[in-house]
Amino acid sequence: MTVVYLIRHAKAKNRLKWSEPDYLRPLTRAGFEQAAALPALFEAQPFVRLFSSPYIRCVQTLEPLAEARGLPLQTADELAEGAPIGVALELMLTASTEGPAAFSTHADVMMDSIEELLAAGVPLEGPLEFRKAATWILEVRGRRFAAGRYLPPPVEGSTRVAVP
Repeated sequence: MTVVYLIRHAKAKNRLKWSEPDYLRPLTRAGFEQAAALPALFEAQPFVRLFSSPYIRCVQTLEPLAEARGLPLQTADELAEGAPIGVALELMLTASTEGPAAFSTHADVMMDSIEELLAAGVPLEGPLEFRKAATWILEVRGRRFAAGRYLPPPVEGSTRVAVP
């Protein structure tokens, strides 16, 4: 069994107030705090690869984890906003053959992925939520998703959440 972590990007600047191209929209101060909490949150997880949507807010979400682990952060169009349904899941399955990996993406990709897993009958624990900086921890056995559970964002106000 291998575990993969599908992480929604941390809190970013307001889309409606952002005047530059959306892929350049960065994290807010709160978003940087959420991203900075990821290395401690996943301290015991033996990641071998880290992937991100090419959008800056997704890259910024995983940069602290990449730096803490000394791992390169690879960008993947399969994780970009508006990516075709299913391509993120295929990327996760392929990467899982090498070991545990983390994937930073957008709400639509996360929702589509979890909906596909539900439709396939994969047992999922926790609320069907997709909050910023939240994670779906997904177990892979062979080339199939076997189970998943929701992990809330690592920092919400002053509340920190630990991986159970």
